[in-house]
Amino acid sequence: MRWLLRSRKMGVIGGMSKVGFNEMRRSLVTSCRAVLLPRFGGPEVLELRDDVNVPDLKPNEVLVRARAVSVNPLDTRMRSGYGRSLFEPLLPVILGRDISGEVAAVGNSVRSLSVGQEVFGALHPTAVRGTYADYAILAEDELTRKPESISHVEASAIPFAALTAWRALRSTARIKQGQRVLVVGGGGAVGFSAIQLAVAAGCHVSTTCGGESIERILAAGAEQAVDYTTEDYELSIKGYFDAVLDTIGVPETEKMGVNLLKRGGHYMTLQGEAASFTDRYGLAVGLPMATAVLAKKQIQYRFSHGIDYQWTYMRADAEGLHEIRQLSEAGKLKIPIERTFPIAQVREAHEAKDKRIISGKVVLELD
Repeated sequence: MRWLLRSRKMGVIGGMSKVGFNEMRRSLVTSCRAVLLPRFGGPEVLELRDDVNVPDLKPNEVLVRARAVSVNPLDTRMRSGYGRSLFEPLLPVILGRDISGEVAAVGNSVRSLSVGQEVFGALHPTAVRGTYADYAILAEDELTRKPESISHVEASAIPFAALTAWRALRSTARIKQGQRVLVVGGGGAVGFSAIQLAVAAGCHVSTTCGGESIERILAAGAEQAVDYTTEDYELSIKGYFDAVLDTIGVPETEKMGVNLLKRGGHYMTLQGEAASFTDRYGLAVGLPMATAVLAKKQIQYRFSHGIDYQWTYMRADAEGLHEIRQLSEAGKLKIPIERTFPIAQVREAHEAKDKRIISGKVVLELD
């Protein structure tokens, strides 16, 4: 075994360097359990296998022994064929973006993390080898130390949703204390993360949501929560905002969000059309088409309303993850979890999300 032979040449364990010890630990993990997606379809296509290969670590990568991974809407959409143009040639893939667990080994250039540390983090949306596995591989900047004050289950629900919200509000809109922020769809994980991030930044926050989420949202610090099922939000929401994060992204909510922005404000939607265009027309045609559509809307809204218009996506950001860890440690950022499943029941978990039997956050536990 190449890794094991290399580490032995570096010396016995008692006098072995940190890199040598990490490489030896890495050599002991060559395969593990993982949930594979061999083809697109319903929950029944998911396969839990015991002998999935664990690739060699690149210098900037970290091997994480997973303890809990959350089920994101992206996971169920990917399983059904979203992103087909990118992922179909690479099947089978492993789903999952969030993770909480312990560092099992590190690549040669990793400096901020060490073996045995408890960590949490999230992969980029386009990652092929996801986190539904006993051992997941993430880049160093996709991980940070897990807050001691929360469990692995609680931690696994946070990073992907919170980083998506952070990218929109902190990186794109650059929200500041005293500004007004509107979150369309504040009851979901991204929306609720956005509310908490904006409150922590000292902003005045309004949101639309279902009636079941109002109490929780107001307790998190939002100043106004409008039940879209019973209230006319166009009449209920007063004034203009510096930033609007639209997690719903239908024409009706886009129109409302744009019209409620101040000049110079930022409208950001999670429902960008890049993936749908590339799935429909292929990467070569679909991606330029999506770029053209985005550019047209940006120009249109800049001239008609004087605002910035963006499609927003999650991406790894060490600064954002650090802030998210600090807020989570302080109890100022949390995602409520409705139910946990063992990894062996991943099909049941996906089915419950598909059928909306469970509306809240679902987490898969790994023993």
